[in-house]
Amino acid sequence: MNQASVNDKYKVSPFYVFFLVHAMQVGLGLLSFQRDLAKITGTDGWISILLAGLIVHILIWLIYKIFSMVSGDIIYANNHAFGKWFGNLFSLIFILYFFVLGMTIITGYIEVIHIWMFEEVPSWALSLVLLILIYYINTGGFRTVTGIAFLAVVVSYWLIFVPFYGLKFAEFTNLLPIFDHTLLEIMKGTRSTSFSMLGFEMILMFYPFIKNAETSKKYAHRGALLNTLLTLIMYFASIVFYSQKQLVITIWPTLTMTSIIELPFIQRFEYIMVSWWVIVIIPNMVIPLWAASRGIKRLFNVEQKYPLWVMSIIILLINIFFFDRDALYILNKIINPYTMCFIVLYLPLLLFFIKIKKWRKRL
Repeated sequence: MNQASVNDKYKVSPFYVFFLVHAMQVGLGLLSFQRDLAKITGTDGWISILLAGLIVHILIWLIYKIFSMVSGDIIYANNHAFGKWFGNLFSLIFILYFFVLGMTIITGYIEVIHIWMFEEVPSWALSLVLLILIYYINTGGFRTVTGIAFLAVVVSYWLIFVPFYGLKFAEFTNLLPIFDHTLLEIMKGTRSTSFSMLGFEMILMFYPFIKNAETSKKYAHRGALLNTLLTLIMYFASIVFYSQKQLVITIWPTLTMTSIIELPFIQRFEYIMVSWWVIVIIPNMVIPLWAASRGIKRLFNVEQKYPLWVMSIIILLINIFFFDRDALYILNKIINPYTMCFIVLYLPLLLFFIKIKKWRKRL
């Protein structure tokens, strides 16, 4: 039994992997991905989304292939493939990535609140509230984290129908022309959508927490497929609502679409959208920080609450002293698109070294 083994009472059913993957992928990126994609691929952005979705499915297959050969999590797989020192180095890179991803989502959502609702509320106050909630959920254990992911998907999916209100203003000729961009532009568009596709890689850390984990692969694929379809729907809705020139200068296309909705009892519907989006985005904040703290616990044999404290303090200090739009822009550039490129390269490399090691043992 390796150190990544988990008591059955802390595990969740394979079915919940669908919610863990889907809740992690749907988040901040869905509010703004249309702008960057439209700049590069215009009306052919749907091709880039489909290609990005296909890459995600291939990577999920690779993750499950790795764990079919080496049971455990990414920490154990790295040590098995590369030895203790190099394995721990790669594991630290993943831990740093999980932490930066969680921090990026927290600061990004705070920026949305500043722009759309409460400009005068200091960043540290908003981050403190979110960090207390994140810490409370994470200290409840992985089953609590899974419950939050399940709840976020179930109670928030009505939001998908909100952008369709704008279809009465749609101009469907905006979908033309098609196949009007080069393969290089399509590939660049695929890279620009990576922030909307990230999240599936959390399987690398929570795999040991799944009962009969090998049977959960189909649910992971279904969660990723639903996210790809949702991203396609949002992109098509944006393309027909905005003109090409409007879309490339609109920072938050999804929220801007909802601002046209007026009800007799609610004049500013985007306030509802932004407020409710915190339920959607909570798993995006909770799961990466859980993964980072779990990784530190595995590497340094400390209680998981201590790295959670340290990471929370770092995020709070950053929001007090360093938070601004330029810092958020830098964080987004770190996460998107280079992370997806790293994962695309690293997972096949990891699988290759694991196969080599097993082949040597047979000799």
